[in-house]
This record gives sequence, structure tokens and C-alpha cells, in this order.
Amino acid sequence: MTRLWKNTLAGGGLAGAALLAAAPAHAAVSEETAFVFNSFSFLVHGALVMWMAAGFAMLESGMVRSKNTAAICLKNIALYSTAGLLYYLIGYSLMYVDVGSFIGTLGLYNPAGPELDLINGDSSEATLSAVTGAGYASMSDWFFQMVFVATAASIVSGTVAERIKVWPFMLFVVVLTGILYPIQGSWTWGGGWLAEMGFADFAGSTIVHSVGGWAALTGALIVGPRAGKYDAQGNVRPMPGANLPLATLGTFVLWLGWFGFNGGSQLALGSALDVAAMAIVYVNTNLAAAAGVVAAMVTTQLIYKKLDLTMALNGAIAGLVSITAGPDVQNHLIALIIGAIGGVLVVLAIPMLDKVKIDDVVGAISAHLVAGIWGTLAVGIFGGGDIVVQVIGIVAIGAFVTVTSAIVWLALKYTVGLRLSDEDEVSGLDRTELGLEAYPEFGRGSQLV
Repeated sequence: MTRLWKNTLAGGGLAGAALLAAAPAHAAVSEETAFVFNSFSFLVHGALVMWMAAGFAMLESGMVRSKNTAAICLKNIALYSTAGLLYYLIGYSLMYVDVGSFIGTLGLYNPAGPELDLINGDSSEATLSAVTGAGYASMSDWFFQMVFVATAASIVSGTVAERIKVWPFMLFVVVLTGILYPIQGSWTWGGGWLAEMGFADFAGSTIVHSVGGWAALTGALIVGPRAGKYDAQGNVRPMPGANLPLATLGTFVLWLGWFGFNGGSQLALGSALDVAAMAIVYVNTNLAAAAGVVAAMVTTQLIYKKLDLTMALNGAIAGLVSITAGPDVQNHLIALIIGAIGGVLVVLAIPMLDKVKIDDVVGAISAHLVAGIWGTLAVGIFGGGDIVVQVIGIVAIGAFVTVTSAIVWLALKYTVGLRLSDEDEVSGLDRTELGLEAYPEFGRGSQLV
């Protein structure tokens, strides 16, 4: 089973156990038609989530200095590709196939047998019934689940940018996407022990975003800050990004992709109930993001007496992350409040990390980890789950990812090494790791900024 364990196969996603049994009564179309709509929803929403990889690439490219732009672009397309391969080879099975309390099984994942029979010409009633009875095409679900994995890795990429080598980072992505993410995912969406306790995380404030945030925080602590980021007294030396319009474009792309992230997590489109519920999710997602932007702007103005574009961008991300655990809330005002609080938290968290010399280039720890924790708690606070169970889930997943990530980061540090040399860091990753520049027309002088 996939994370459809929390919904019906053909309809009924707002719900939980009560609707689970009653859901077939909501179906207003044939079983085959529901199969088509559900699979279509997975594929189209999955494509929207895949587009978020471009959003992360553009956001991070705009937030790093020009001498590291090509490298961050390479990391983003490479991590998406690596996540897809590892999730096919081992990740999906660990997360969803024959899950016990803590882990699934090893093995490749292939289409269900009846589907292959149908594709190969067996159009018998028994075969068609076996295919449509599942509620969705098996590989449409695999695709939708896979695109979520790369999001967690993208969060790490932005945090440790500008000082970590490409290949060690990619080795970490292999472990994160192939093993760590699927194992903790099996506890929840795979039907493991946290799911049995009633832990609620609709689209992944904790399961996706906090996981990436914990891995990023651990990496930032072990890799250390960029050279010159903090002086001997701990004061912050500003290192502004090279292209804020590009970062703004990336944020809009992420915002668009989030409709697939949250909307697709309704996990069905085969009934009027599903369509109505999905519309609510879309609206709540948009409201929370908008509230996050405005709240971040107001908070920045009050604290610093001026506005900051980067804080507004992170306010949007924080609002989106915050609502991701419970975008199915039926009172839209609650969604607005959740997003606004996320926007305030990100403005407060970014300077707090700087005070303890944790160098997060794009603010991903604040926007994804802090807001992810808040959004997961908000589900319990506003009645969508048990607050004690929500805390247990946050702590358990955080502890697991932090400890295992630290082991991987430290193993890489003391074997292949993580950081660039001081000289290479000054020159930039583009020249030292790639041998090319994202903006060659500006000349070498600009690369030393």
C-alpha cells in the first residue's frame, strides 16, 4: 500500500477512518472512470511537483553569489535525477511495500501484473476489473510519490551551498533519498507505527520539509559556515545573492508547484467529494502563502525599519510549508492564520541561526524546518489531530534524521572530505569543480566577490 492507506482508493480524502468505509457511496462515476481520474490526478499533480525542482534551482541560483551559480544549478538537476533513480531502485519499496512497523522491503518496483496483462492485450473483464479495482495506475502513484523525495534533498542543497564539494553532496543525496527518507516515510504514509498512533501530516510538513530541514541543519553544523561569513566577534558579514529577480521567479515557481504538492495529496479525483476537498486544499494553500508574505513583510518592517525581499520570499515558502500538514482545514481563516505565523517565524528564525553561527545560505532551515514543525503542531492545535501524537511524530522523525544524517555527513567528512579548500572557496565552485562560469561575460573579477 502507498499513502492511500489514509484515504479511499477511489474517493474520500478529507476524512479519516469514518469516511474510509463510507467512501464508495460517494462515487458518482464508474470504477474505470474513477481509475482514469485518479491516475490523471497523480500524473498531473506529480508534474507540478516536479516543476518545483526548477523553482528550487532558480531560488538557490539567485541567492548564491555568481561564482557558485552553475554549481548550484548542477546540484539541483543532479539531485532530482539521483532521487528518481534511488527511489525506484530501493526507496519506494522501503517506504510502501510490505511495511511492518518501521520499514518496508528491499526490491525494484514494477507495474502490477494485471496492468501489464491489459497493456499486452488481455482485455478480459477479469483483467480490467483487477486493474480498475486498485483505484489508480500503480506507476502513476509511484511517480507522484517520487517527486516528493527530491524536495527534501533540494532543501539541503540550498543550506550548505557555496562551500561543499559536488560529489560528497551527491553521495549524501544517495543515502537521504534511497534510505533515510523512505524509512521515516514508512512510519507514516507507509502505514507504520506513527500512522497507527494517528500522526497526521496531509502532504508532508514534517515527512518531507522537516526531514530536509533536519538533514540541512546537521550538514550546516558539520560543514561549518562559509569563509568570512562571521568575524571573530560573531558579527555577520552580509553575502548577498547575485540575482534576486531569479530568486523571486523561483519562489513563484515553487508556489505554483505547491498546488500539485498539496492538491495532489488529496490522492483521488474520482468523486464529487474529492473535487470539493481538493478545491479547499488549493485555496488554503494559496491563502497561507499570501499570509506568509504579508506577515514577513510587516515583521521585517517592525524589527528592521525597512523591507527585505529575501524575507518576503522566505515568508511565502514558510507559509506554504506551514499549511502543508493540514491544507484540508475547512475554515479558511485558520489557514490564513497558520500561514501568517509561519511568515513571522521565518523572520525571527533566520537571525537566530546567524547568532549561533549556523550559515544557511537560502534560509531553508528556517523556512522548511521551523515552519514544518509549526505546521505539524498546528494540525493538533486546530483540531485536526492529537497534539501529543503530533509532538511524538516531530521528535521521532527529527531524532532519526538528525542522528543518521550526522553519521553520513561525518563519514563523508573523514573519508572523501566535504569542504572546498580555502583557495577554491574564494574562487568559487563554478571554476574549481565545474571548470566553467554561469556568467562568463562579467570576467574573473566578479568571481572573487
